Amino acid sequence: MPPIRGQVDREIFIEIVTVGTFAKVSAIDSETGTEVSITGPANADRSTLEAVAVAKLEFVLKKQAGETQ
Repeated sequence: MPPIRGQVDREIFIEIVTVGTFAKVSAIDSETGTEVSITGPANADRSTLEAVAVAKLEFVLKKQAGETQ
């Protein structure tokens, strides 16, 4: 699983569920259990969908830690 930038010991679990023309991508932080999801086109590149979900997870984790503006 892709690591969170600056967090080498963390794992992120990725789940992709495709329904019709949409894909729901969930990213879960293994340490905190924080989960986020995004939706995108089912025909989008898997790595792109994963990257967007991981970026959203990073944002949420930083927000929870009080690091965002």
